[in-house]
Amino acid sequence: MLPRIPGICVALTLLACGTPAVAAADYPTRPVTLVVAFTPGGASDVLARILSRKLEQILGQPIVIDNRPGAGGNVAAEAVAHAAPDGYTLFNGNNAILATNAALYKKINFNPETDFAPIGLIGSQANILVVNPAVPARSMDELIALAKANPGKLNFASSGHGLAAHLAGELFKADAKVDIVHVPYKGAAPALQDVIAGHVQMMFATASSVVPHIRDGQVRALAVASLKRTAVLPDIPTIDELGIKNFDATTWHGLVAPAHTPAEVIATLNRALAGALADPAVKTSLADLGVDIIGGTPDDFAAYIKSEIPKWTAIIKASGAKLE
Repeated sequence: MLPRIPGICVALTLLACGTPAVAAADYPTRPVTLVVAFTPGGASDVLARILSRKLEQILGQPIVIDNRPGAGGNVAAEAVAHAAPDGYTLFNGNNAILATNAALYKKINFNPETDFAPIGLIGSQANILVVNPAVPARSMDELIALAKANPGKLNFASSGHGLAAHLAGELFKADAKVDIVHVPYKGAAPALQDVIAGHVQMMFATASSVVPHIRDGQVRALAVASLKRTAVLPDIPTIDELGIKNFDATTWHGLVAPAHTPAEVIATLNRALAGALADPAVKTSLADLGVDIIGGTPDDFAAYIKSEIPKWTAIIKASGAKLE
């Protein structure tokens, strides 16, 4: 019997090694949890629910939304980073969590580059540079000239220290070489209201939040902070078009899984995401949310995350922003 033991071991080893491949080929066989880092009803949550309905149809399994707000998204990200890498726990990540929080927070318990397996970009929400109508600047060039003629006298509002609107303003401040003063608020809504009221001159606001106010003439849109014009405001030029090259300060969203999730599972999820993003009803719903669809491969998303981290790390360091 002893001569047969190595053969038995080899057979058992091959069977064990083959099990993940078989599981990956059959994936998914049970419900998939999609973790969202924010409370129900917000833009990230609505986006996740729009996608999940179509992903359920494509994958043939329920998608369970798990809202885990806290610490700017770090609570949810940490939970997913430490979850089993089997494709049954996914994360609806964004630029703050996957590109800026590592530099912004003194300590986080995950590494955005090594603890996740990118699945694909979903899309971006353009940030729009808007000013109060009383500001004597009808173009971005005029705004820059006004700021240079009045250093330290123009203010820009944001939804809070280290958040997307703040960092967009800091990037603009650095690239346009102007001295403008940051005024943080406890949320985007009060920040925008103070711009409308004229208490603060300008801000970078998401398209979905500001488009109605632009159309009502309560604020004036000067430029879009993305490399391509947004479908919701096609007549507004990008900052890149207007001369500050490669200016990109969008709020983007993408799907990731825990690192070491099998490549076959990632490929299945990427195909499902592509199918969902190509669906006409999904396109319409995301457009209503102010999202410009991007899509792409897992490698595309990985490269994008890698390029975003050093850019925003430099801006955060220059601004002095820091959170506990």
